[in-house]
This record gives sequence, structure tokens and C-alpha cells, in this order.
Amino acid sequence: MSGAPGASFPMTAAKKTNVIRCSWARDGLSIQYHDREWGVPLHDDRALFEFLILEGAQAGLSWDTILKKRDNYRAAFDGFDAKKIARYDRRKMLALVRDEGIVRNRLKIFSAVQNAKAFLAVQKEFGSFDRYIWQFVDGKPLVNAWKTNKVPSQTAESDAMSKDLKKRAFNFVGSTICYAFMQATGMVNDHWVECFRYRKVGK
Repeated sequence: MSGAPGASFPMTAAKKTNVIRCSWARDGLSIQYHDREWGVPLHDDRALFEFLILEGAQAGLSWDTILKKRDNYRAAFDGFDAKKIARYDRRKMLALVRDEGIVRNRLKIFSAVQNAKAFLAVQKEFGSFDRYIWQFVDGKPLVNAWKTNKVPSQTAESDAMSKDLKKRAFNFVGSTICYAFMQATGMVNDHWVECFRYRKVGK
């Protein structure tokens, strides 16, 4: 992504005990994330909201940094309950700015609250955020077949998603962040073709 691999890493294989992985999965935490979550089609609204917030928090940082703080984020942001986050007042947001367990960026923290409000509005309009967000890939994952490191950081689909999210008052949803979100939530399968997860994530 920007929020885990994509164009940020070469796509040569990373091997461990003869298992071939995408090369960005280099240590225990990233390997676990790669093997269990990255690229798996996700349709749970709470989990989708979590990735939307974490991808925004990752902007300008490494995804490893966010993975290490993920449990702290869940604790600090009420398990990514959008209804609770939308009600955060200024005192709560300033307390989060002082929380050393998360990325203490005022704009990112304040935007999480705004995004929660926008998220709830989308749920109300479409019935679920899942129904809304998956329309940008016509409801099914886009499957790529990368054999080199020329993975895009954004696409026409992520451009469209970014434009529409911004229109709906979401923040930290540039096209690169949206594409990382798409990779993470399985809207696109960007595992290297030789990676053992390439065929598994679609099952």
C-alpha cells in the first residue's frame, strides 16, 4: 500500500522456507499481514472503515509504522466504531493528538472524525459502505498479473473513487491512498503472480 506495497516495493519474490511471497513482506508483522489479510476481498463495513482511516494515517509514512500501531489505533478510536468517532468533540480529538500510541498528526486525527461523519452519510444513502465502495470495481475484484515491479500507484478506478469520496467530504483520500485501500481490501489483487497468495485470495 502506499498503505502496503504497490509501487513502493520491487515485486521480486521474498522467500521463507521455500514459500514465495511479495517482497514487501519482510518481517514477522508484515508477513502475517500479507499472508492473512492483504488482498482478501473485504465486505464488512467496520473493517472497511478501519482501512480507510489507517490508509489516511499512513500517508507520508511506512505501512510498517501503521501495522505496529494498529492495536493502539483500535483502542484509541473505539474499535473504529464510526458512530462513536463521529461524536468526538474537540477535547477528545486533542487528547488523541497527545496519544503516543498513534500517529499524532492533528490534521489526520481531525479528518478521521470528519470521515466518520461522511461514512455514516454514505451508509444511510446506500444501505452500507460496502455497497457504495465496491461499485468502483463493479462489485468484483480486479485481478492483475504482475511479473515485474511496474505496479501502478493509482488507476482510473482509484481516481474515480478519490473524486467521489472528496465530493462526499472525505479527507485524506487522494488517488494513491485510494489505490492502497483497494489493494488492502481485495478490490484489486496485486499479489505477484508467483506469490503463494495470488490464487488463494480469490477463493
